[in-house]
Amino acid sequence: MARITYIEHNGKEHVVDVPNGLSVMEGARDNGIPGIEADCGGACACSTCHVYVAPDWVDRLPHKEPMEEDMLDFAWQPDAERSRLTCQLKVSDALDGLVVHLPEKQI
Repeated sequence: MARITYIEHNGKEHVVDVPNGLSVMEGARDNGIPGIEADCGGACACSTCHVYVAPDWVDRLPHKEPMEEDMLDFAWQPDAERSRLTCQLKVSDALDGLVVHLPEKQI
């Protein structure tokens, strides 16, 4: 299990324990975190679970696969370094302490 902090665009923090094996997106969805819409249900077919990863976590996460890179082109104000799709981040003990910032909106 990993403790993940989701920070809304307005600064409100949600700290939740997410079971290993779920995605960071599923952790948000299952805990009612506003700002992650996940329209495609985690199939990497939209960009509505886009977040900005805290700078100190960028190099600690697995590299983006080409499909995720392509979908991030459709995200709201993507950042080449920090933007990730939470459906593509599988939770493990290695993600304990992860901090993600939600964009102003999802598109």
